[in-house]
Amino acid sequence: MMTMEYHNPVLLKETVDGLNINPEGTYVDVTFGGGGHSKEILKRLNDKGRLFAFDQDLDALENTIDDSRFTLINENFRYVKRFLRFHGVKKVDGILADFGVSSHQFDVAERGFSTRFEADLDMRMNQENKLSAFHVVNEYEEEQLKQVFLRYGELRAAPAMARLIVEHRKTEAIITSEQLKRVLKKFLPPRHENKVLAQIYQAIRIEVNQEIEALKEFLQQTPDLIGKGGRLSFISYHSLEDRLVKRFIRNGMFEGEPERDMYGNFEVPLKKVNGLIVPSAEEIKLNSRARSAKLRIAEKY
Repeated sequence: MMTMEYHNPVLLKETVDGLNINPEGTYVDVTFGGGGHSKEILKRLNDKGRLFAFDQDLDALENTIDDSRFTLINENFRYVKRFLRFHGVKKVDGILADFGVSSHQFDVAERGFSTRFEADLDMRMNQENKLSAFHVVNEYEEEQLKQVFLRYGELRAAPAMARLIVEHRKTEAIITSEQLKRVLKKFLPPRHENKVLAQIYQAIRIEVNQEIEALKEFLQQTPDLIGKGGRLSFISYHSLEDRLVKRFIRNGMFEGEPERDMYGNFEVPLKKVNGLIVPSAEEIKLNSRARSAKLRIAEKY
């Protein structure tokens, strides 16, 4: 098969090292993309090892690896337990995830993920989903839009942005990224235009792909999937994701605190391994996408 153009995987060695791979083990890469992390895992497995990979993006299927130990599943990782069971797998030795948008998705203009290109409002990671950026921008009520910008873009001007979009679409639908920029121009001061645009795009993209809900559903399944001593190795790119990953590793919950015993102790299924890992200056120079990456590793008790 033809290989799609994907950039180098972020924190490749550190993320795979974090899995502490057993050569005969069963592993899962839930964000296959260009297959960089998966190829590195396969290098460390022997003939008895197995690797399952997930990716909801049809483009990623073009990168499938011809290896009898490898299975690529075209699904969202929120269904990880269900589809592994379909393949007869109830426990695994490690799970790797590189959350966020792949460099390929950013670089293909017509997918609508990048602020760099003029494109129709789309932003679907799964091209078969009905909900697109066009739908969010043109059909959401003002209150819904405001909440999307506040919650997922952390934009202080969210109420005014939502109001302006709703006013504008009374006369004309907002079809392209350039139209959206024009509508919100007053909120894009030249010095901070790229930063604010990135926040707006992030908010819409997270809503379109239900990324926070999917991440929560996925994380909640991991303690049951991982065998004792198994590892999780997760890369996040923005604070919303990283907060959820950090809290889940620390106390098995996304909000509140777990119940403590009479001595003030509480039990959680995971323990963190080492501290936060970030890319070196050298890696950031070679791959700008690595700039905001944060790697957290955990082990099952």
